[in-house]
Amino acid sequence: MAAHIVRSTREMACLVDGGISEERTIVLRRAHPNAESPTVHLEGGAAHRRIDGRDEIISDNQLQDIGKQIKQKKKKKKAVAGIDQDELLDPLLLADPDSCFLEFMGVSIHHKISSAEGDQREESQCSSSRSCRLGLPMILLHGFGASVFSWRKVTKPLADLVGSSVVAFDRPAFGLTSRVDYPRKPSSASMAASTHLSPYSTAFSSLVTLSFIDKLKGSDKAILVGHSAGSLVAVDAYFEAPERVAALILVCPALIAPLFSSNSNQRDLREREDRRPENAEIGRSDRENIFCGILLFLRALRFRAQVVIVWIIKMILCLLPFFCKNLLSEFLRSYFGILVLRFIFDRFGVALIRSSWYDVGEFTEDDINGYLKPLRAKHWEKAVLEYIIALFTSKKPKKMASCKRRLSEIACPVLIFAGDHDRIVPAWNAKRLSLAMPGSHLKVMRNCGHLPHEERPEEFLAIVRTFLSTLKDV
Repeated sequence: MAAHIVRSTREMACLVDGGISEERTIVLRRAHPNAESPTVHLEGGAAHRRIDGRDEIISDNQLQDIGKQIKQKKKKKKAVAGIDQDELLDPLLLADPDSCFLEFMGVSIHHKISSAEGDQREESQCSSSRSCRLGLPMILLHGFGASVFSWRKVTKPLADLVGSSVVAFDRPAFGLTSRVDYPRKPSSASMAASTHLSPYSTAFSSLVTLSFIDKLKGSDKAILVGHSAGSLVAVDAYFEAPERVAALILVCPALIAPLFSSNSNQRDLREREDRRPENAEIGRSDRENIFCGILLFLRALRFRAQVVIVWIIKMILCLLPFFCKNLLSEFLRSYFGILVLRFIFDRFGVALIRSSWYDVGEFTEDDINGYLKPLRAKHWEKAVLEYIIALFTSKKPKKMASCKRRLSEIACPVLIFAGDHDRIVPAWNAKRLSLAMPGSHLKVMRNCGHLPHEERPEEFLAIVRTFLSTLKDV
């Protein structure tokens, strides 16, 4: 019975693709006599459908529609966010007219460059602003799942603002940057592999960032702007070569603020917290107040509890490599891991992008298409999985120590953005980061989500202009 159904189904497909043959009779039977679906059969070149004991003639157009519906259902099963996964293209074929590619350690880095040259009108308007006389290039680093598309509204204005070139590049695993097959066992064929550095790791993206500073002309320093997970790349690049970074602008940074600081910084953090407007009512004259004493005791207890929690987390992380990392890597590299990732992107991808906006009504169809465009590139899912694996398994070079422990060592000017309605990275995390970075400036944008540079580009640029005007001797 099963073989007969398979044979008949194949013949039915041949009819749909090649037309109806009048020389043979083909029958599509139900798998069970009690099935509700009607029997469809062809006799003498005419298609019949039996419903409730009656025969109805099916035209050729109706038969072809049935075949199309079957094909559409098959395509839908293989689609991710509406993109057919059987029709993926090489990233080079998806490039825009202004796209550029840079070969770095075997990876073709997709990027776009905006220049302020030739904009005499803008230069004359900004002649009184010091920020326009900086002449420092700027490098934009997007977040997880994004691409250079996310900077489209501010790239050219930022170039006019700094009076130099602005580069936005797709970090490996995202956008149109090439997807390389990173081997599990490094070989001498790949320079990235020979250094035991995954091209999908944060450390690799930091080296790419520094290489762009070398490529840009006019200055040996640059201003790094990181959004969300791109902020981690910006901070890592600073610690790799602090003399090459003139300033850091961290937009809704997905960099978890330290739960506690070293003993030398705890007193400074507490003093800075006391200077916050919300803590202004607790002055020195009130220190003897019993309620203030209770508050200070609870604050000290909080720091002690943080030490215990962090110690427990460290112990878990020490055991994690032995039990989980290899197992997780094998699972993610398996075909089942790819299916799971496709399912997540298909079911929650667009919803996650929408949740990044405060006013979803401003999120247009063009925005959706721009964010989903990288899903049309070949091996996009494998690259994202390798990126996730690199987060857990990649080992940084010894000279690139944990940046979270060294936030207080950042000496360059730092501007931190936060959205008061950010559902991805809450604003309180940015506030704690600003406390951990002496001299940093925090700006919380009202009625804004996780994408200040897209939702409120004019206000974003105004804040950046004010920040850059304060830079001296950079």
